[in-house]
Amino acid sequence: MDGRLPLVQAIGWLSGFAIAALAFVCVTARASQLPVSHIANAEDTSEVAMGKALYMRWCASCHGRRLQGQPLWQLTDEYLGRRAPAHDETGHTWQHSDEELFSMTKYGRLPSTSPDVPSSMPAFNEVLSDPEILAIMAFIKARWPVGLRVSQAMLNPDYAGMPSEADSVEWTLPPTCTGSAQRWRAQSR
Repeated sequence: MDGRLPLVQAIGWLSGFAIAALAFVCVTARASQLPVSHIANAEDTSEVAMGKALYMRWCASCHGRRLQGQPLWQLTDEYLGRRAPAHDETGHTWQHSDEELFSMTKYGRLPSTSPDVPSSMPAFNEVLSDPEILAIMAFIKARWPVGLRVSQAMLNPDYAGMPSEADSVEWTLPPTCTGSAQRWRAQSR
């Protein structure tokens, strides 16, 4: 009997250790599968500078050197599809979260809602690294007025990317965003 007790205890300890190790592996594997939030930091001057150089090399030929988009970008051509939109304050880029912008850049833009209208936004996952995509996004966001940056940050989890000067300078939002701004201001006080 005395010989069995240590054996039973050893088996118990080993079983407990195996269960703990298995739980650790499962939790670690699950954590690695959770979506990563991609937030571009428009206040990091080195990231913005790198993003400008990358934008000029990879994006400006379609979206314009001044982020103005292709001529008549608001129109959809039944033969050419959607033109490259503006990324400045006249466009609609600010109406997408950072995660959406990151995904569109990395994996390309899915065809438009109409199957007859192609989209020509290529995937850059083979050309640009994740930090490079975020740097391009930071450059684009840094060019927006504070009000657009505030509005766009409200689309991100926990308002990530909110400009630091949002509480200290005068700014306005487009008329469609005033309700969101009131909620953000009420929560931030």
